[in-house]
Amino acid sequence: MTHPLPRRALAVAISLSSLAATAQSNPAAVPTLQDIVVTPSRSAEPLSDAIGDVTVIGPKELAQARGDSIAEIIGRAPGVQFTSNGGPQTVSSLFIRGANANHTLVLIDGMRINGSTSGSVQFPAIDPAMVERIEILRGAASSLYGSDAIGGVVNIITKKGEQDRPLSAWANIGYGTYETAKSSMGLSGAAQGWDYSFSSSAEKSKGFDALRQRKANNSTIAGHYPDKDGYRSHAVSGTLGYRWAEGHRIGLTAYNGYIDGDYDNEFTRYPNSYAINRQQAYSLTSMDKITDWWESDLRFGFTKDSSDNRSDSSSVFNSFKRHYTWTNSFKPHTDHRISVLLERQEERVQATTTRFDQDARDTNAAALIYKGKINRLHTQASVRNDNISGYGNQTTGSLGLDFDLTDSWQIGVAGNTGFHAPTFNDLYWPFETSAWGSYGGNPDLKPEKSRNIEGHVQFHAEDTRIKMTVFTNKVRNLIATTTTETAPWFYETTIQNVNQATIRGLTLAGEHNVGNTTLRASADFLDPRNDDPKQGEGSMLPYRARQVFHLGVEHRIQALKLGAEYQYTGNRYAELANTNRLGGYSLVNLTAAYDFNKSLGVQVRWNNVLDKDYVLVDGYNTPGSNVFVNLSWRM
Repeated sequence: MTHPLPRRALAVAISLSSLAATAQSNPAAVPTLQDIVVTPSRSAEPLSDAIGDVTVIGPKELAQARGDSIAEIIGRAPGVQFTSNGGPQTVSSLFIRGANANHTLVLIDGMRINGSTSGSVQFPAIDPAMVERIEILRGAASSLYGSDAIGGVVNIITKKGEQDRPLSAWANIGYGTYETAKSSMGLSGAAQGWDYSFSSSAEKSKGFDALRQRKANNSTIAGHYPDKDGYRSHAVSGTLGYRWAEGHRIGLTAYNGYIDGDYDNEFTRYPNSYAINRQQAYSLTSMDKITDWWESDLRFGFTKDSSDNRSDSSSVFNSFKRHYTWTNSFKPHTDHRISVLLERQEERVQATTTRFDQDARDTNAAALIYKGKINRLHTQASVRNDNISGYGNQTTGSLGLDFDLTDSWQIGVAGNTGFHAPTFNDLYWPFETSAWGSYGGNPDLKPEKSRNIEGHVQFHAEDTRIKMTVFTNKVRNLIATTTTETAPWFYETTIQNVNQATIRGLTLAGEHNVGNTTLRASADFLDPRNDDPKQGEGSMLPYRARQVFHLGVEHRIQALKLGAEYQYTGNRYAELANTNRLGGYSLVNLTAAYDFNKSLGVQVRWNNVLDKDYVLVDGYNTPGSNVFVNLSWRM
C-alpha cells in the first residue's frame, strides 16, 4: 500500500525551498575548508564530493556535548533514533532510517566492532573525549563493508591530534548533575618523520534509578529496586606513525575503553547487579604511494568486545575479530578512480555460561569500487562478494548518480543492496530446556537482505545548506523470535526468518548563517512497516517514531557563544505486537561557551531544561534536567 507524504513534510519542504530561493541571490563567493571523509567510498575525499547521505559530527559538535554519551550524540543526527536502557552505562541502540539496531554497522577507525554474539555495540565503553569525529553514512552499504550495513554505517574516528608541529597538548575537567565527574587529557606532535598522539580519560557518576516501577501498560516491574545506578569508566587511545619516504607511512592505532556500570534486572530484584563492558581496537597500517596513479593501503586490525554481567552470578561473553584489508586505488585520470579491495575477517567467541555449537566464523571478501566525474555528472558504483563460512557467497552492489544542475543545486539518485548475517546467538546457541520452557539457536537461518532506493535534492551556498532525501528500504527474511505456550506455564521459543518489512522515509535538513547567528533544522518522517504481520504482531516496527524534529540556534557575542536546541520525537510502540505505546516527548537543551583566551575556555550544557519525564525503552528511566560544566585547556 502506498503511503502519501504527510502534510507536515510538505510544509517543511516548501519552507526550506523558500529559504533556498532567498539564498540563491547570494551564491558562495569565498571557498571554505572542506571536511575530509573516508566512509562513503573507503577512500579519503572532500565531503562535498561524497556520493550518498553523509553527516560528519566534528570536534565542534563533540565539544558542545560534553557529558553526553557517544550514542546520545549520534542519536541527534538527522535520520537517526537512539534508545538507552536506563543511562549511559546500559545497553544503547541506534536506528538509522528505521532499520533494526543490528542493521547499523559501527566501526572504530574503519574496523567493525558489532558484537559477534548479540550483534550489539559496546557504546558505553566508547568515550566521546577520545573521538576526533564521527562519520555517518545512511542507506545500505554492504557493497562497501559487507554484513550488517542495511541501515547505514557509523565510523568513529579516534583522536589523531595536531601533527604539524613538534608538540601540542589539551586537557578537560568537568562536573555535573548526578555527581558526574569527567576528566581527559592528550598530547600529539610530529618531528623527523615521526608522528604520535596519546589520549586518556576517566569518568565517575552516581547516576539515577535505571528502572521504572511500572511499564507503559501499567503493569508492575518485578525487578524494580529503588537505588541509584552509577558507573565509572576510563579509556586510552594512541597513534604512532613513521613516514620513511615520501608517500610511504606505517602507523599504529590503539583504543581501549572500559566501563563498570550498575543496572537493574527487569525480572528479578538483585540490588547489586552491575556489568563490566570493554571495547578494544588496534590496527597496523602501511600506506604507500607506488606511483603517481597507484596507491596501496595494507591494514591488519584486531578488535575485542567483552561483557561481564554480574547479578547473582557472573556471565562473560567475549568476541574477537582479526581484520586483514588490502586496498589498491588506481587513478588513470584526474576525475576517475578505481579501487580493488581484498578483505578477510576471522571471528571467535567465548562464553563462560554456555558453549556454542560453533565458536568460529571466517569471511573472505573482494570488492570493486569506481568513483568518477564527467562534466556535471558524479558517479559511484561498487560490487562486493562476501564468502562466509557456513553460508557461502553473498553478493551486493550499489550505483549512485549525482547531477549538478547549477553551482548551487544538485539532484541525485541511488540504489543499493545490503545483508545481515545472523549472529552466533541466533545460529549456534545450544538448545536448552527448563521448568519454564525451551530455547535454542537455528543453524538454518538465512541472512536478512535489503534493497534500498533513494533520491535527493540539495542546495548549497556560502551561508545556506539544505537537503531533502526520500528513500524506500525493503528488507526480506527478517529474523524474529516467536514464543508459544505449548503447555500450561511452558513456553517454547523459536527463532526463524518470518518477517518482511518496508521502510519509507523522508529527511529534510538545513542550516543557515545570518551574521553571528547559525540556524539549524531537520525533520524525519518515517513509515516503518511490518509487511506480513503474524498472529499477535502489529503493522509497525517497534521503537521507531514516525516523526522526529530538531531545531537549533547558535549566536556568538565576541568570546561568548550561546545555543539552544529543541527536539520532538513522536509516539512509538514497545514491541512487535503494537500493544504498548510509548508517548511522544519534547526536549529543550541549552549550551554556552566562553573563551577566556586562545588556550582556556569553559563550556556549559543543560539538557532537558524543562525536566520532562519521558521513556526511550519501556520500563526504563531517562535522565531528568541535568547540567554539565567543563573547563578546557589547549596548548
